[in-house]
Amino acid sequence: MKHEYLTRNVCPTKLEFDLDGDVVRNIKFTGGCNGNLKAIAMLVDGWTVDQITEKLAGNTCGFKSTSCADQLTIAINKALAEERGE
Repeated sequence: MKHEYLTRNVCPTKLEFDLDGDVVRNIKFTGGCNGNLKAIAMLVDGWTVDQITEKLAGNTCGFKSTSCADQLTIAINKALAEERGE
């Protein structure tokens, strides 16, 4: 299922991804550091929500309490919970 998430406190304004069960695919960030975000998306494509969360949750950017990678974990966990009706 296709999901869209509006990010908070990071450079990209939005991210989109597909969730197939708990597997995340086709991640796309809108805005931000284009090369770095494409690399993150390619590296974790096909990983499960738990695998991505384990590696990227809590990652910060400079003085911010979050990062693009951290926002991805928030988005995919929210989407998975919504799909499961939680």
